[in-house]
Amino acid sequence: MKRWSASTSSRFARSAAAATTRHPRSKYYSARADKPAPAHAPSAAAVFPPPSSPAPSRQPDPHDLVKPELDDLRGRLLNLLGSAHPTLTHIAKYYFMHPSKQLRPLLVLLFSRATNGLGRDWDLKKWASENEGARGLAAELDEPLSRPDVLNDWNPSMPDHTASFSTVFPLVSPKPYPRAAPPLPRRRYTSELATPSAPLPTQLRLAQIVEMIHVASLLHDDVIDASDLRRGVPSAPAAFGNKFTILAGDFLLGRASAALSRLGDSEVVELIASVIANLVEGEILQLSKVAQESGALVDARVGRESWNVYLKKTYLKTASLMAKGSRAAVVLGGAKEGELWKEVAYAYGRNLGIAFQLVDDILDYEAGEGTLGKPGGADLRLGLATGPALYAWEEHPEMGQLIARKFEEDGDVEKARDLVRRSSGVERTRQLAIAHADKARELLQHLPDSDAKSALDALTVRVVKRTW
Repeated sequence: MKRWSASTSSRFARSAAAATTRHPRSKYYSARADKPAPAHAPSAAAVFPPPSSPAPSRQPDPHDLVKPELDDLRGRLLNLLGSAHPTLTHIAKYYFMHPSKQLRPLLVLLFSRATNGLGRDWDLKKWASENEGARGLAAELDEPLSRPDVLNDWNPSMPDHTASFSTVFPLVSPKPYPRAAPPLPRRRYTSELATPSAPLPTQLRLAQIVEMIHVASLLHDDVIDASDLRRGVPSAPAAFGNKFTILAGDFLLGRASAALSRLGDSEVVELIASVIANLVEGEILQLSKVAQESGALVDARVGRESWNVYLKKTYLKTASLMAKGSRAAVVLGGAKEGELWKEVAYAYGRNLGIAFQLVDDILDYEAGEGTLGKPGGADLRLGLATGPALYAWEEHPEMGQLIARKFEEDGDVEKARDLVRRSSGVERTRQLAIAHADKARELLQHLPDSDAKSALDALTVRVVKRTW
């Protein structure tokens, strides 16, 4: 895994400065209520102001802080992906066998550590993780709620008994009612971080679930986008074909849904189920034409609706899983409706997710195939106008015609890349990413000090500074 650097380089500060340069034709539409960008660039300290309380002299590395959990997550996750069909099992595990950033499970684990103990129902969640029969033990999360042969039907790869199809199916006598859990603990609410603050088994399983959903979305995306590479190796469609790849993505979503139901929290089920709907909505939005205000292509005005569609798609396809996964982690730690911790997690994840995707859109212009693990310039070849192209449109009216025809004519992609290079589109997109990352960092001031909070703080800088 490639490490992020926590240091703030002079190059990063210069990029932030260049991004706010005013251009005569430019009309700014951004996440900050469509307010114009400042005429003079802020300093690096202004972009990432120091938190209200003193920070540790050395921030912990986000991945190092939860490395044991991340390592365990991958091994246990593969056990959830067995199928009765060997090919399906292989494809379902394919992307998990190659290095990934694991950003989504990382957020779940860090927010678990940063908020466990603060919610009103923490003592109940902790009790459930320690008492047999309360459905919160790690071993119980692998036990089906329904009878194994009913739930799995026939699946030799699953560890539970499954019924044969060699005979008619008989009536099976119901099992005795499961043993009741021990009495509930006496309630004690202190709103203090738990010690130790290690994630609960349910939170560890949630980290696996969000990664499964993310990989399912990659499988489907690679079919839709006709991608040949993913993480530096042949994509699943290139290796196995479109049909098997689509089915493997569906299979992952099915397994994630079954695991989700066993967490025993209806709010978490609702949150994560809505993410799957968001992913589909975002894909449909991406497939549709760029929304434009009347006459925008004629007078080179980049319409507000174009930016709204772009940022909405960015939320639906990328930030939703980060935001709702983070919020779900806090809910599993005992946070109830009306408590601030859930809101901090969601707002942080939403802002960080948008910043992450904005940087991805920048790297599509700046980084090569060896760095990204997929071809550079892929967005333009798919007919997608991302942040750098939309900003370039404000400065070069001819970009509007290329966007309108989705870069389909010979030479359109090369011309668009040249227009972006001759504009401040990349730097202005980076500044927009910094604005979102800056807001995410600011929100952390509502959490008590901890190593996990410091790691989340460091993550806001590293997401913007990354080059992969």
